[in-house]
Amino acid sequence: MRKGPFVALATATAALGTVLGALALQLDADGYGQYVDSVATFSVLMFITSALVMVTWLRDGRPHAD
Repeated sequence: MRKGPFVALATATAALGTVLGALALQLDADGYGQYVDSVATFSVLMFITSALVMVTWLRDGRPHAD
């Protein structure tokens, strides 16, 4: 299968995870500690999603047994 859609989706979700991680740090610095946990959790979920997309692409590229 072509790797374009997989790479684009993995890159976009990793970028979103990075932006959310930076937002969590900024929220903590600005004193909005009540929101840091939820934003940081969502950031980690985006990195996990990105990794799972890449695993899906790798598994899809393997030959299928009949």
